[in-house]
Amino acid sequence: MRSSGSRPPAPGRATGTAASAAAATRAGTDGRPRGRELVAHVTPNWFASVMGTGVVAVAASSLPVPAALAPALGVVALGAWALAAMLLVVLAVATALHWRLHRETALAHARHPVMATFYGAPAMALLTVGAGTHLVGQQVVGAGPALVAFAVLWSLGTLLGVATAVVVPFRTAVGAGLAPGGGALPAWMMPVVPPMVSASTGALLVPHLPAGQARLTLLLVLVALFGLSLVAGLMTATLVHGRLLGAGPLPVQAAPTVVITLGVVGQSVTAAHLLAGATASTLGAGSAAAEVTAVLAVGYGAAMTGFGGLLLALAALLVAHAARRGLRFSLTWWSFTFPVGTCVTGASGLAAATGAVAVEALALALFALLLAAWAVVATGTARGTADGRLLRPA
Repeated sequence: MRSSGSRPPAPGRATGTAASAAAATRAGTDGRPRGRELVAHVTPNWFASVMGTGVVAVAASSLPVPAALAPALGVVALGAWALAAMLLVVLAVATALHWRLHRETALAHARHPVMATFYGAPAMALLTVGAGTHLVGQQVVGAGPALVAFAVLWSLGTLLGVATAVVVPFRTAVGAGLAPGGGALPAWMMPVVPPMVSASTGALLVPHLPAGQARLTLLLVLVALFGLSLVAGLMTATLVHGRLLGAGPLPVQAAPTVVITLGVVGQSVTAAHLLAGATASTLGAGSAAAEVTAVLAVGYGAAMTGFGGLLLALAALLVAHAARRGLRFSLTWWSFTFPVGTCVTGASGLAAATGAVAVEALALALFALLLAAWAVVATGTARGTADGRLLRPA
């Protein structure tokens, strides 16, 4: 509580019962935000809910399952895509209103040393919903419109993702994003992962371009995006790992974000396999380049599976440690979904390339973990939104 003292209130500021009445008018008698206050604290990390929901659809569409289970899995995929698409529209409108009605708050979010890193989330939300529209949503809207929507969302997401990959690290480099004590944060991964999502989802667009220079140009752009994100992501993950070893665990409420480091691993394995397929469609299945990229994708995927296992185990232990210290639900829990989903798609790609039953089992186990995590986090988000807690400043 603030001490009241005897100083007169600042001009134009309500005090005492007047302040309470003003707050009640804005938020309602039950404390829930009302009217324009509903969008007063829309932060970019809300788009993680779109990412985490959309990746369920994408993962389900590629999962290696028996034919008998395919119809049920198709229903799950379609429902997840529809919900993710709806969330994307709602959050896009809410964000536009937030910038229109609460510009100073929005600018404060953009300047915040941690919150600014989450501007990678809207880019990945666009890319995930776009891929889901192509893979799953065409059942509803038709193949042609789905492809157009995918191309538009991919273009927007890629432009925004590349921008965040450059601007946010620059702001960090000049001191605007330093963590307390100067240590690296797992959230630093958020701006550099979107180009990898562009590389993997963009590979699905390659076969739809005219054969020749158009396909080749896009393929080379995708490989460049792959390299940009892989190198930057691994360097950042190294900094985060060094910070954990040198400075100890993250603050309790930030502990879930350590799972974000897993995203660049799963997404890069996914991209490697999809780019191998895109190379075959561009240069010919029997070409030397296609054969080499296919072999490299398998070797890379198998090696990174081990690295991903290490990161997943470490993240689980750190989150369990935080849970014993009083970890409470917040939007950071969406970190449990998208990175695991990328591991599902990566394992599915490796299983399809090798036919390994063990890798198929791994993909299924990771998908079960993804569904469990999504159910817990989605329920918590729904409750926090209904009671207004997540609509107020943290």
